Amino acid sequence: MIEVVFRLVSALLSLLWWAILLAAIVSTLMSFGVLDSRNRIVWTASDFLFRVTEPVLRPIRNLLPNLGGIDISPLIVLILITVIQSVLLPKIFFAVMGGGWRPLIY
Repeated sequence: MIEVVFRLVSALLSLLWWAILLAAIVSTLMSFGVLDSRNRIVWTASDFLFRVTEPVLRPIRNLLPNLGGIDISPLIVLILITVIQSVLLPKIFFAVMGGGWRPLIY
């Protein structure tokens, strides 16, 4: 049962990772005029991605200094998700399963 929970959390983090990447790509393409935001399909997809990713990105944006027109919050969140998936989740899983904490370097 515990393994299912950890796999579910990992899958949700993977979906969030892809949603953030897609949102950054769509936002960039819209700002360069490659995608037309007046198109209903483009607008619906970008609105969905914005609503999914904005609650995660907004706190990071609030912490970062103003860098002009450059938004590095998606990059920071992608790195954080990768660290959580590759370092923290396995350690928590092994600790919960009774294996104790493993050192960071195997």
